[in-house]
Amino acid sequence: MTARLSTDTPMSLSWFKPTPDSLWNRFRDRPRQRISGLLNLVWAVYVFGDLIFANELGPGWGLATAISFPIFLLLYAAAYIRPLRHVTWYAGAVALLSYATLKFNHTGGASYIIYACAMLGFEGQPKKCFVGMAAVVGGFVAVTYLMMDWSLAVVAMMSFIALSVGTVNVVYRFNAQRDVELKLSHDEVRRLAATAERERIGRDLHDLLGHTLSLITLKLELSRRLFDRDADAARREIEEAEQVARHALAEVRSAVTGIRASGVVAELASARLLLTASMIDFVYRADIPELPPRVDNELALVLREAVTNIHRHAGATFAEATVSMDDRACTMTIVDNGRGLASGEGNGICGMRERVRALGGTLAFESAAQKGTVVRIHVPLVPADRLPPVDTRQDESLPSERDRLAS
Repeated sequence: MTARLSTDTPMSLSWFKPTPDSLWNRFRDRPRQRISGLLNLVWAVYVFGDLIFANELGPGWGLATAISFPIFLLLYAAAYIRPLRHVTWYAGAVALLSYATLKFNHTGGASYIIYACAMLGFEGQPKKCFVGMAAVVGGFVAVTYLMMDWSLAVVAMMSFIALSVGTVNVVYRFNAQRDVELKLSHDEVRRLAATAERERIGRDLHDLLGHTLSLITLKLELSRRLFDRDADAARREIEEAEQVARHALAEVRSAVTGIRASGVVAELASARLLLTASMIDFVYRADIPELPPRVDNELALVLREAVTNIHRHAGATFAEATVSMDDRACTMTIVDNGRGLASGEGNGICGMRERVRALGGTLAFESAAQKGTVVRIHVPLVPADRLPPVDTRQDESLPSERDRLAS
């Protein structure tokens, strides 16, 4: 018997441990939601509202309140820590508790009805939630108006409050689900874009290195065959192979630089996803000029930091980015209608200044309280930025090398 008691005690205590499929564990990564669930109990003070609003307490008020309130707290906790699929039963139990309490504790019983409707918004499709809330409120109307002769105005007001609270919970829950689905879709888009970019880079590197290494192999093989009979020709082939290798190294470094940065165009598209999810209308020109790689990579990082500041701190509803380039300079402007810059500059803005300064450009802020912020970046172009890309492919050289090797 002793052994059985020792094993039963942990099982009874385990009832108070949140289950994996409970609402409490669903908010594992959102501690604010957990705190909000606890703070909602503040409104339970209205269970004792008759002490303030009633001229005198009816018979049985103290006993009804002393019995019903602990039961309510237990059911409310169960709605959060027990499996979410059972929340309808807990809400129904709270509603029955309300009907049984209304005769003795008017405000307390009405408060339980509001909590019951709020709990019904925790789980299920909207139709199921609204049907459950209508049934709970219908029972409340039947008990108070038809059986207890409450005034129609009071019954209507309490019914409206209960239905409103439950509806808010349903709307909030489905908005949160849509936000999660939107985030997942954004993550999937980024994953697919990253996969496509890796595949493109893999193909480019394969084409680049495959061709170059084949050419180097041919030249070295040719130089080995010419080494004994024509040392000067063999030396020339080795020198050409060295030049090809150096040129390939430069191309690989250029490709790696492109891998490390997404560029202004890709960063603008990512910024739209981020700000749109934050209910900020973001506008930018689609015909962005092709920027030099040196400028493109750094401006993309500056743009990312500026958009992050708008998302986190600006409190804006609109933002716009423009990028222009002429023969002498590249200019980027980011505008928002937020609250303006606070005093001082954080690490993010300091990093933006350092990146622009490394490009030889200037960064200027125009900001006023509650009038938004304008960020202007001006980067002068150097002669190397104006040169067109050089076609380094040597596909036509391979046949000639094979002919020379065969001869």
